[in-house]
Amino acid sequence: MDAADLDYRARARSGCIPPELVSRLLERGHVDVVELQAGRGEWFCALAWARLLGEQGRQGDALEVLAPYLVTGWWTAVVAAAELLEGWERVDEAIEITRVRMEAGHPMALEFYTRLLARHGRSEEAFTLLRPHIGELSLAVALVDVAAAADGDGEAAALLAARAEHRCSDFPWCCRGLDRGTAIGLLATIHERQGRIDEAIVLLRTRDAISVNGQDQLADLLARHGRTGELRACAATEELGYAGQRLAELLEERGDAEGAIAVYRQTGDSSLRRVSMTVQLAWLLARHGRGNEAIDVMRVQADARKGDDWVLHALSDLCLDQGRPEVGLAHLDALAAARGGEEEWDLYWIRLPLIAARDGVDEAIAQARSHPEGATSYAAPHIAELLAGAGRTEEAVTVLEQHASANSHDLAGYLIDLGRVEDALAVLQRRTSRPPELSHGTWHDDPPF
Repeated sequence: MDAADLDYRARARSGCIPPELVSRLLERGHVDVVELQAGRGEWFCALAWARLLGEQGRQGDALEVLAPYLVTGWWTAVVAAAELLEGWERVDEAIEITRVRMEAGHPMALEFYTRLLARHGRSEEAFTLLRPHIGELSLAVALVDVAAAADGDGEAAALLAARAEHRCSDFPWCCRGLDRGTAIGLLATIHERQGRIDEAIVLLRTRDAISVNGQDQLADLLARHGRTGELRACAATEELGYAGQRLAELLEERGDAEGAIAVYRQTGDSSLRRVSMTVQLAWLLARHGRGNEAIDVMRVQADARKGDDWVLHALSDLCLDQGRPEVGLAHLDALAAARGGEEEWDLYWIRLPLIAARDGVDEAIAQARSHPEGATSYAAPHIAELLAGAGRTEEAVTVLEQHASANSHDLAGYLIDLGRVEDALAVLQRRTSRPPELSHGTWHDDPPF
């Protein structure tokens, strides 16, 4: 067993039994298969089997299952063993195996180790270990998380305030981790925790970027503290629509559905915001028994953004949810006609569930197969899903077997459903090209990553 090979297969989900299919094996009663494969280098089987043994009170046996993986030094196995030990209240052992990897210099061990310490009454020790690493993003976040219990909010705030004053001259390489905007966000988190809400709000308004990774910390803070007036002001100017969404969610939670609808109707001039708010509006209307109105709203948006597949998906899902597949099909047909009757598969397949709902599975399959791309490897899973959904799993397998290498997980799942476990394993355990070697050197955050 080799750490590089284990890591490659676990990340790529290649040449192994992925976790969702391990769960499927267990659900179908194939516990013996999972146990056997756990001893043959199948990491996700080993993890599932160890958890089952732990639940049965067989903690020693569970650790024996993981032992060959731990011997390789693979960090994922170390984390899994530590989490199991912590769950069994064997905290000192969990801390010890993590400490060894931290002292060996593993780049991810310090964060896990310090969070583990903090969860078990050793927050001050964790804070001391993290303090020198304030410039590293994940460790700065961990420092803020443990600071309160360590009575270190003041010191953490001072460290972050210094970072917040810095403006990068060559972003993103200047700060190499904790940039000014993130430092401001973390400092605001501390202020909020200290009850200094107004200071946190003022601070967040100084950030260059409002929304980060689909989240808006200022909008979330205002919503948590019921500051609807300020949240409404943010929603009126914010271009991505997140503040408007938080305001609408807050109003709906308070029973003011009409107020939430009004917020979503104020789409503004930003195209991104318009689409996001319209989709949210449609589902809000549907939740409150106004399905026909919801569909009309989405049709207008789909007309305005012709060919945007995610908008068409939203319209189709809404039509299915409301039991009106013919409306979704009419829109897709009109779109196809406007393009001369030709439609690539990535848009065409959206209609298949609608056809199945209106005309039956056989008609949907017939139309799928009549498409110029209907016999391709990427069309096969959609056809197989229709067949399997109609209880015709054998036929689904036949379709996927024609493109087994490209659809190994889907094929193996249906084979497991049919009880053909050995065939499923043969499909999954085909090895691909040799994985790259893991680096055992020091951690770098200089480009190239």
